[in-house]
Amino acid sequence: MTTLGELLSLVLVSILWGCTNPFLKRGTEGLEKVTQPNRVSQILAEIKFLFLNFKYLVPFLMNQAGSVFYYYTLSTTDLSLAVPVTNSLTLLCTLLTGKLLGEEFGGKKAVVGMVLTMAGVSLCIISSVDDVDVAKLNAS
Repeated sequence: MTTLGELLSLVLVSILWGCTNPFLKRGTEGLEKVTQPNRVSQILAEIKFLFLNFKYLVPFLMNQAGSVFYYYTLSTTDLSLAVPVTNSLTLLCTLLTGKLLGEEFGGKKAVVGMVLTMAGVSLCIISSVDDVDVAKLNAS
């Protein structure tokens, strides 16, 4: 896989993870009302509530598809690039999706944090691309 393909894969994983997080949060609304007399019954009732709730189940399955794709991508991507890029972009996608759904954004500090996160991701990508270019030059 090319470096561009790897980066696009990591962005796709970030979108799948980040955009589903606010929907997962919304899908669990009402879970606290599920009550059963003992611990085992409580756990089973909560699992039943979640997996029969399409507001939770659809984002959960999309999120898990992102996880499968992430592990596949890790087989071809440099770990020192994959982890920081995916985790930081996931955070950004979560914040932006939450904002689109009407959640509190965090104000100026959140914007500064996003700018700093994007700067860090950009540095990781630039460093990775430079390493690939140097490796190609040395192989020639």
